[in-house]
Amino acid sequence: MPTARLTIDPHFRIGPVHRRVFGGFVEHLGRHVYDGIYEPGHPTADADGFRADVIELVKELGVSTIRYPGGNFVSGFRWEDSVGPRAERPRRLDLAWHSTETNEVGLHEFADWLDKVGSDLMLAVNLGTRGTLEALDLLEYANITGGTALSQRRIDNGRTDAFGVKMWCLGNEMDGPWQLGHRSADDYGKLASRTAKAMRQLDPSVELVACGSSSAHMPTFGEWERVVLSHTYDDVDYISCHAYYEEKDGDLGSFLASAVDMDRFIETVVATADHVKAVLGSEKNVNISFDEWNVWYISRFQNVDKIEGIDNWPVAPRLLEDVYSVADAVVFGNLLISLIKHADRVTSASLAQLVNVIAPIMTEPGGPAWRQATFFPFSITSRLAQGEALELKLDAPTYTTREYGEVPIVDAVATHDPETDRTAVFLVNRSQDEAVTLTVDIATLGARTVLESHTLADDDVYAKNTLEEPERVAPKPNDSVRVEDSELTITLPPVSWTALSLG
Repeated sequence: MPTARLTIDPHFRIGPVHRRVFGGFVEHLGRHVYDGIYEPGHPTADADGFRADVIELVKELGVSTIRYPGGNFVSGFRWEDSVGPRAERPRRLDLAWHSTETNEVGLHEFADWLDKVGSDLMLAVNLGTRGTLEALDLLEYANITGGTALSQRRIDNGRTDAFGVKMWCLGNEMDGPWQLGHRSADDYGKLASRTAKAMRQLDPSVELVACGSSSAHMPTFGEWERVVLSHTYDDVDYISCHAYYEEKDGDLGSFLASAVDMDRFIETVVATADHVKAVLGSEKNVNISFDEWNVWYISRFQNVDKIEGIDNWPVAPRLLEDVYSVADAVVFGNLLISLIKHADRVTSASLAQLVNVIAPIMTEPGGPAWRQATFFPFSITSRLAQGEALELKLDAPTYTTREYGEVPIVDAVATHDPETDRTAVFLVNRSQDEAVTLTVDIATLGARTVLESHTLADDDVYAKNTLEEPERVAPKPNDSVRVEDSELTITLPPVSWTALSLG
């Protein structure tokens, strides 16, 4: 059995774990909103038409700030369509996902739903087909208490108090040729800078996110960030990163090492941002909002599920409804490890998405809601990762991957909360066929007791939770964990994700 060794020392800190790292993302796409969070005829629907079973699962998931209303959807979105009396809201064609948007759920309704699940609103503005003026109008409608035409319109629409939105995305994936209003880095950077300056004139307290590359594999990656930040560095707080991963051509070994790619992505963007900082002689850091990340089988969408046809614009079609396996969940948990390992610069992130659409929560119209395999790493990590992320010393054997070369079989991160004196450790074993015995040096933590242990693994790495078997996959206590003197030992099964809480 392979062995690995890990050293934890609470004196070696990366940075605080920000709650915003456990954010989510809701887009008007497929059955995310309609038949997902909102289904007035469902047996659990509340007075506002929202599914109570979904609300409880989202609360259990532990999401903080939720990005809305897109995604690709936002680049053709007219925010005015989503407010006012429902009977007067227009039906619009959504070119991004070739669907019809009814606007039955809009800004007010979504904000009400956020109040029910206990999450904050992060709004994206349309810089694809619209621009600075429309962004200012939305900001005034949302954040000005009263005394203006737009704030009065919000009041007349039933919301006396301002929404008070702090985080705003300046468009979405503007580097992508698929995006409505796609433009060059130079053109986007100028527009984003103008819009950011104007928004800060209206509300200086807003935190703004400029569009980074929609993938580290875009041909413009790196240069896009440099040019955009050259225009916007003094105007924004964040540059965005987006990344999706899937198993390709049966290459499970590379897929299990996807977090290696995320690590490199983050570190490259940080280096680029810091280069611009040096060139400009700025004293501030621009941090990363990793506001789209997940496992997504995008090849299936492109080859099978894509909707086409001039007269074919369905309402809430079944789109991007990936069913996640244990292997997917292990990769997913490892991506969370990567985000926490970069807590000094990744201070906001959004899991894309939450319900039905590449989501940890699935629903059936008129039927149940259930947890996908990916639900568990997020809910457990969100709950246990508190305080400071720690810099670890890890010694582990490696294996060879087609995509990333030699990578460690084990990956890990830990957090320590001085207020509660609790430590959380998150681990993955990427080996497909061998368990790993891990020894953890916890001498500097003092006397420790294992408060919780959770391991997600299965003899069938492709086991999934489905409508027919909604509880096929779930984490279990890891009975192998032992603490003796200043060492903890644990056995990590093949293709597994593990979380420990020590107190």
